[in-house]
Amino acid sequence: MKTAHLGSLVIPRLGLGVMGMSAFYTGAGGADAQHVRTIHRAMDLGVAMFDTAEAYGPFANEELLGKALQGHRDRAVIATKFGLISHTGRSAPDSSPRNVRIAVEGSLRRLRTDVIDLYYQHRVDPNTPIEETFGALSELVSEGKIRHLGLSEASADTIRRAHAVHPVTAVQTEYSLWTRDAEDQLLPALKALDAGLVPYSPLGHGFLTGGIRTLDGLAPDDWRRSNPRFTGDNLQGNLAIVDEVQAIALESDATAAQVALAWLLARGPAVAPIPGTTRVARLEENLAADLVELSPGQLARLDALPRPQGERHSPADMAAIDR
Repeated sequence: MKTAHLGSLVIPRLGLGVMGMSAFYTGAGGADAQHVRTIHRAMDLGVAMFDTAEAYGPFANEELLGKALQGHRDRAVIATKFGLISHTGRSAPDSSPRNVRIAVEGSLRRLRTDVIDLYYQHRVDPNTPIEETFGALSELVSEGKIRHLGLSEASADTIRRAHAVHPVTAVQTEYSLWTRDAEDQLLPALKALDAGLVPYSPLGHGFLTGGIRTLDGLAPDDWRRSNPRFTGDNLQGNLAIVDEVQAIALESDATAAQVALAWLLARGPAVAPIPGTTRVARLEENLAADLVELSPGQLARLDALPRPQGERHSPADMAAIDR
């Protein structure tokens, strides 16, 4: 697999988001053995970065990944997140220095490791200056408990302030043909700082695979049932996006998912998507995107796709991003 350069961290450019094995989507939960097989197959196919968070479950997702990586730690780059759970009695989000220290110890224990390769602030804490949070994180880097630091869904200004305290290796945000907000301010800021982008939900929460044209197949508690882009008239209006992705897939002897991922990979070597799945077959399909080369004309058609109808999150969740 080709590599991505996230600051000083060089990794295979496609990772695996583990969240959906434990929470939020149809098919979450189930037998750990199946999920462990998927994680092991990912390593066999060249994946190194595995993305989780203490909030997924909560805690169960980190425990699952720690179990799967036993005996394979040297083959994995572990990325996890803190801050959406308070361990200090404060309201969340909580990125106070005290909470950071408690959170990292819990993640290390659940992940069965002595060091976290990439540690993200999950959401910016409006009650704790980012300089204080990154000061505490920098101490943990010096202590050898963390290797690289990142942020998730932070504004360009917050990222620059954090970077002034300790280098930011990567920023995680939703980025795909379904969500292109990062192109306005975030990507230029990361380029200036020599930091990388880790797009989560690079397949638009499954929409860009072409497999969701109605909500009929989703479980009653599936998070997408309340997402603005999947509800009301927005879902039908957004089908024009996936129809064009599927048309290019037919031209390229690829799947829609592979085309959507190939478009992201064409953004440059500082972009490392983390598509999630619970199934080996879907994993293999996604990773084959590394071999898909889109023509300049196809890339131009994808670039010209309309922005989707509806916000990407509920109003409450939108208020917590880009701080």
